[in-house]
Amino acid sequence: MAVPATRVETRVALGGRGRRVGPARWLGPDYRLGFLFVSPIILSVLALVAYPFCYAVYLSMTHKLVGMPPIFVGLENYVRLAEDGFFHRAVYNSFLFTFSSVFVKLLLGMAMALVLMTPIRWRAFWTGVLLIPWVAPTVVSALNFLWIYDGSLGVLNYLLVRVFGLLPQGVGWLSEPGTAMASVIAVNVWRGFPFFGISFLAGMKAIPGELYEAAAVDGASTVQRFRHVTLPGLKNIVIIVVLLSTIWTFNDFGIVYILTKGGPGGATMVMPVLSYETAFGAQRLGEAIAVALYLLPALALTIVVLARYMRKGRKR
Repeated sequence: MAVPATRVETRVALGGRGRRVGPARWLGPDYRLGFLFVSPIILSVLALVAYPFCYAVYLSMTHKLVGMPPIFVGLENYVRLAEDGFFHRAVYNSFLFTFSSVFVKLLLGMAMALVLMTPIRWRAFWTGVLLIPWVAPTVVSALNFLWIYDGSLGVLNYLLVRVFGLLPQGVGWLSEPGTAMASVIAVNVWRGFPFFGISFLAGMKAIPGELYEAAAVDGASTVQRFRHVTLPGLKNIVIIVVLLSTIWTFNDFGIVYILTKGGPGGATMVMPVLSYETAFGAQRLGEAIAVALYLLPALALTIVVLARYMRKGRKR
């Protein structure tokens, strides 16, 4: 009479531990213990991030005034914004402010890293000096530039008019539509390019020196070594830094609000400032949150595309 094989004997006969089913097939045999360990973090994220975000999405679909109960209106706030010319201008200004700032920071940061890679005197000292704009508080930096840009008593006009004689009279850098956006972008660039420079410098130091030596032996010029050795070695760092800076710059509220409050005439009105003015100026909280969330899908899609590109680059 044949005796049926036990489960253990069957696993041994198959040469393995048996076929896993359910979550254990993908997460491993100890997935329950893992969930137990990370459950406090998951609950904290749900309480501090997921719930406020979901509640914000709900409020964006309501007519919510300060001190009044919300009235659900569906997508009315989003439809109104899609037809609002002032909102369109804020979207345009936001993209202009973001991409112009990030592009200039990328160029200046790369130049800063290349200079600091050369054997200059007091290199550590100059590295620390160049980090000052990045570590200085936003409010302090913006107030300093508010004084520098002042049309009557500002240092910039004093230098350009009285010292160097490049202008016949002072310019209202923050009060004229033609110069306000460029002035605000310059402040954001001044604050942000050290982050690019330090990140690129760290990446350059991680590139093996043998690659540069081999390229030099093959007769590659300085430009060719930069193009074929330095840039490929910095590819992932460039993507990460540009992605982070794009998110930070797009959400930059302090510099624009302190310098211009979105003026003159909406010339520097960006979406974070418009959301703030709608919420605390007009006291329309629902519409203000809709402004803040309007471009979230596009930004999320951009992040996903860049993340997938980085993953493919690593596999190569």
